[in-house]
Amino acid sequence: MTRLFGTNGIRGVVGEEMTPDLAHRVGRAAGLLWRGQPVAVGNDTRTSGPMLKAAVIAGLTAAGCQVSDLGGSPSPGVQLYVKEHDVVGGVIVTASHNPPEFNGLKVLDAEGMELPRTTEEEIERLYFENAFEAPSWNTVGDVYRVKGANRRYRDAILEQVDREAIRKRAFRVVLDCANGASSFTSPYVLRALGCRVLTLNAQPDGTFPGHPPEPRPEHLEEMIALVGETGADLGAAHDGDADRVVFADEEGGYVYGDRSLALVAGHVVAKAGGGTVVTPVSSSSCVEDTVRAAGGQVTYTPVGAPLVARKMFETQATFGGEENGGLIFPQHQYTRDGALGLAVMLEILASGKETLSTRLQKLPMYHLVKGRLPCPPGSRGEVMDALARHVAGRKVDRTDGLKVFYEAGWVLVRPSGTEAIIRVFSEGKTPQDAQRLYDEVMGTLEEIKASL
Repeated sequence: MTRLFGTNGIRGVVGEEMTPDLAHRVGRAAGLLWRGQPVAVGNDTRTSGPMLKAAVIAGLTAAGCQVSDLGGSPSPGVQLYVKEHDVVGGVIVTASHNPPEFNGLKVLDAEGMELPRTTEEEIERLYFENAFEAPSWNTVGDVYRVKGANRRYRDAILEQVDREAIRKRAFRVVLDCANGASSFTSPYVLRALGCRVLTLNAQPDGTFPGHPPEPRPEHLEEMIALVGETGADLGAAHDGDADRVVFADEEGGYVYGDRSLALVAGHVVAKAGGGTVVTPVSSSSCVEDTVRAAGGQVTYTPVGAPLVARKMFETQATFGGEENGGLIFPQHQYTRDGALGLAVMLEILASGKETLSTRLQKLPMYHLVKGRLPCPPGSRGEVMDALARHVAGRKVDRTDGLKVFYEAGWVLVRPSGTEAIIRVFSEGKTPQDAQRLYDEVMGTLEEIKASL
């Protein structure tokens, strides 16, 4: 059966893969599973959001569901609403960090988590069978416009951190909202925490005029420069739906996500007196080193935030996250949350006198190289099997693709879940080690591909 759902929901270019018809049919399929019960929907700031949300709502109400429309909200804000209210699930219209021509659908369970794969498959079956009955006039569900969901989400963030300690420091923060959904929430969270806030791109605009919504270094040059120019203690930036956060230190240095993940993980584990941190196999060894030093342990999953969150839920883990700025705090909810990640980073800085750059310098240092090999889906299995034979005898982790360990580091090779490529990550203690391992394995992959 053809798949609709990728690693993080359903995504595509609006008017091509992502259409009102698709959104309507996904809504009807999900509505059949939920059997007319109450559900919630929300959307980020993309210009196509209201159109696609209306189509989803039409599908849900055609199946008899009672729909609470939260309006524009960060993804974790919608997920918190689902978790805290008497609804059986929800749908978020968002394409997260993708460019403005994209949009997507995330379907949630009653805990606010993205659906397990078995439930996604049931929605896909109903979608492709397209065997929907026309609703009668007296079976159509109602739609309710909900006010205050973003306010409750902001309050929930404040409940999770030491507000007084943060307020006493009166931090100066440069915040880049990327014209996305964090515009509704994060500036107000920082204000409530006593921060002096300089915002960039904090007006909702689905064309993303400030810069693309992926918080990459080349997109955040203005934020990084303002940190240095204004003497700020911290710079922070969200992606389009605000479930991620990345940082710049007080010197204007971009903080890569594996470093902020390790710092926050160590803080959370030390505060809890131990526990398990869940993270994908692609995460830096810096995370495990830091967690173990704080008295915790690490469990690895395949790549993908929903997989991390569900493993955390199953094991009652203390913390989890990814190297892209996605941080998951289970005492709050089992989903990535950019605003809470920002608030916790301020709590870390408030716990002592050290600057962010000083704290980061104390973390173990590793170097990462990332790349990709174009490869048709039909050939990827043969390539991976041949690579497995080539590295036979070495220590290998098969959690997701092949993670091969060497004396100088490791290399992870995994087929992409969304593109016709094989992704290659290498890590070493030095840049030279990381590059050498990457070159060796990529060369082997290219030889294997050429021989097929």
